Amino acid sequence: MAYNDMQPFTHISVLQEEVCHYLNLKPGSICVDGTLGGCGHARSIIKYIFPNGRFIGIDQDIDAIKNAEVVLSKSLGNLIDNRINIVHGNFSELPKFLDLLGLTGVDAILLDLGLSFHQLMESQRGFSFQKDEFLDMRMDNRNTTTAADIINQYSESALADIFFKYGEERMSKRIAHKIVEKRTVSPITTTIDLVNIVKQVMPVKLLKTQKIHPATRIFQALRIEVNGELEHLKNFIANVPNMLNKGGRLCVISFHSLEDRVVKHSIRSWENGCTCHKNLPECLCGFVPKFKAVVRKPIIPSQKEINLNPLSRSAKLRVAEKL
Repeated sequence: MAYNDMQPFTHISVLQEEVCHYLNLKPGSICVDGTLGGCGHARSIIKYIFPNGRFIGIDQDIDAIKNAEVVLSKSLGNLIDNRINIVHGNFSELPKFLDLLGLTGVDAILLDLGLSFHQLMESQRGFSFQKDEFLDMRMDNRNTTTAADIINQYSESALADIFFKYGEERMSKRIAHKIVEKRTVSPITTTIDLVNIVKQVMPVKLLKTQKIHPATRIFQALRIEVNGELEHLKNFIANVPNMLNKGGRLCVISFHSLEDRVVKHSIRSWENGCTCHKNLPECLCGFVPKFKAVVRKPIIPSQKEINLNPLSRSAKLRVAEKL
């Protein structure tokens, strides 16, 4: 869908009040939203840091970028000025973007790793198993590989590995085998094609008893592979200590265990990465803590928020502060 054919869209951002609280935003803060989406978080953040703060919004989806230019201008009541920078790219490129903007550090960084409602239901890119669309799944249309390419070109073992590693799908081998069998007859190009294959493989008892849609894990795994999501997250996390100012905070909202694990283990290593034997009376490895976890357990949406926005039900927010 061309942007010119779209209406500006908004997104019900999860844990919105909690994010603004834990980012510890103040007038004059420099804040990065690495995943603009529908600008739900962005609009709230700007209210906290203006009039003399600075906001950097990043998204790899060109729809989100063009939408932000409209939505944020409307929220501010005028054209976006030099207090707001909208950048088309991946959050893993943040060090480069900060350098181009002449910034050596920021006070707050937010990542919301979920899909926006627009991407799921309106983008026509095959993110949802509830719609009959081409298997695209690219968040950045500058990428050349689509989900259909993966489904039709990867080997059976490679598909099984992706489904198991990124989707934690126990029936990964059987699903991969059925895909290869089907694609020898005709290419698998739509979401419904893939959903029907998954349903054919799943035991009837499992189809009746499991709480999630049978294709949920397969679609998650494909999306992660198409967009290199975990690699981008790991690259980003590795650079966080160099991008935040002292006392600056990182907030990451994840929606599945693989993302949450990366964030949790990284915060733990920043906070307590000493490699010395626990029986030694003092540290000899020279480890110096870089961060502290602001909350020990992830913050999750209230039941009230889940009722209002069912897409929020699996969200987990983790927060760390630079020492």
